[in-house]
Amino acid sequence: MRISFAVKGALLLLLSPLFCTIVIGAPERDPLPPRVPDKERAAAQAMKNPVAASPESIAKGKGLYEGKGTCLKCHGATGKGDGPGAKLVRPAPRNMTNPDWQQARADGEMFWIIKNGSPGTGMVALIPSDITEDDAWHIINYVRTLK
Repeated sequence: MRISFAVKGALLLLLSPLFCTIVIGAPERDPLPPRVPDKERAAAQAMKNPVAASPESIAKGKGLYEGKGTCLKCHGATGKGDGPGAKLVRPAPRNMTNPDWQQARADGEMFWIIKNGSPGTGMVALIPSDITEDDAWHIINYVRTLK
């Protein structure tokens, strides 16, 4: 049985929205490559978090993550990259619960991304427009608890 060109075209048109939904909703393919540019990565990796990861800092970071930091809009309430804004950006927001990603990223790299945004993604710079540098370190302390 042969399918005509017109029928193939109609099937493609009918199935393409489903395909797009699957692709758009798909998780990030490879979460491990760094997003800090090569020329700035060594300095970012060397940067140390000046805020101790105390229960108070982690609680403050959670409040900032859920509040004025607006992190949960894309990264989701649990950090899986499944927030309501996640469907609007490509590549998908980081799944910050991934232990391999957590181990591969230094605190300074996360800080660099929060401060400068993530080139080639929907992640925008949040310092100083939305949060302070101190706020960012508290958020990083909280994100470290998500693994």
